[in-house]
Amino acid sequence: MRRLSCISILALGAALEISAQAQQSAPPPPWSVGGIEFSGLVDGYYSYNFNHPVSRANQLRNFDLAGGQFDLSMAKIVMEHAPDPAGFRVDLGFGKAFDAIHGAEAGLTAFRNIQQAYISYKPKGGKGLQLDFGKHVTMAGAEVIETHSNWNYSRSLLFALAIPYYHMGLRASVPVGSNFTAGFHLVNGWNNVLDNNSGKTLGLSGAVTAGPVTWSNNYYAGPEKTDQNKGWRHLYDTTFLVNGEKASFYFNFDYGAERNPGAPTAAWYGFAGAARFALSERAAVAPRLEWFNDRDGFSTGVPQKLKEFTLTGEYKMAEGILSRIEFRRDWSDRPYFERGAGPGLHKSQSTLLAGFVAYFGPKR
Repeated sequence: MRRLSCISILALGAALEISAQAQQSAPPPPWSVGGIEFSGLVDGYYSYNFNHPVSRANQLRNFDLAGGQFDLSMAKIVMEHAPDPAGFRVDLGFGKAFDAIHGAEAGLTAFRNIQQAYISYKPKGGKGLQLDFGKHVTMAGAEVIETHSNWNYSRSLLFALAIPYYHMGLRASVPVGSNFTAGFHLVNGWNNVLDNNSGKTLGLSGAVTAGPVTWSNNYYAGPEKTDQNKGWRHLYDTTFLVNGEKASFYFNFDYGAERNPGAPTAAWYGFAGAARFALSERAAVAPRLEWFNDRDGFSTGVPQKLKEFTLTGEYKMAEGILSRIEFRRDWSDRPYFERGAGPGLHKSQSTLLAGFVAYFGPKR
C-alpha cells in the first residue's frame, strides 16, 4: 500500500510538472502577436431592385449601392494595441464601401484605404483619461461601418445622409463616476484628412449607462466650407439604447444645420427606431423604421422628405460567419427614384438583399 502511495505521489508530481510546463509554453491568444491584436472581415451581398433601374444603383444607399448584381462591400483588417500607457489602432480596407466613405476626398488617394489610424495615450494616474490622435471614425450615429456589428445589413438614412464618417485630429475621453463618460474632440472637420479651411471643428460627447440602458449624445460644430471660416455647420446626435438578452431597441435622432452667409440656413433632421429579437442563439430578426427631412437638399441634392422600412433576418451559420436576408422599402414625397428605362422618376424603391459577412478576431 505504501509503495502504491509513493507511486501515486510521483505520478501526481509528474502530472503537475507537465501541466506547469504546458501552461508556460501555451501559445498566445488567437489572432494576436505579442501585444498586438488582429481582427478583420470580408463583406459581400447580392441585391435585387424591384425598380430595375438602368443605372443598376440602389439610390440613397451607401454600402449596398449595387442593384441587380453581386458585389463586395468591403474587406478589412485591423491591428490594435490597447494603450498601456501607449497604444495604437490601424484599420485597412478595400471595396466600394471605402469609396463611399472617402467620397468627399476623392482626389486624396493616399488615405483612401485607411479607415482609421491613430495613436493612443492613457496616462497612469489619469483616472481613465485616454487621448487619441489621428484619423478616427465619428462618435455620432446609432450604427457603425462594420456590418456584423449592426442589426440590419443596409445602413440607415441617418447614417448615410445625416452624419460624417470620420475625422482627423484629437479625441479625448474620460469616465466621470461609474456611469458617465465624457469626451472632447478637436478635428479638421467632416470627412477630411486635409483641412479645407483654417478653422477647426469642436466636438462634445457624453454617454450615460445604467444596466442595459445607454444614452449617448454628440455635438459637433465648426466651419466646413472650402477656403472660408464663416457659416458654421452644427450637428446634434442622440441615441437611446436598451440592450437586453432576447430583445433590444434603439431610438436615434439627428439634427444638422449649415449656416450660409447671405443666404438661408440649410437644415436636415430625422429619427430612426429599430429593434432586434433573438429567436435562438443563431437566429434573429430586426425591423427598422425611419423618417428623414432633407429640408433644403443639403444631403441628397433635392429638398424632400424620406421614409424607409427595413426587415432583416439573420442566421449565424458558424462562429465568425453571418448571413442576412433583408427587405427594404424607401419612399420620398417627390419623384426621386429611377424605374426601368423610363424618362420619369418615381416616389418609391424596394429592394431584396442577401448578405454574408465572415469575420475573425479576439473580439467577436
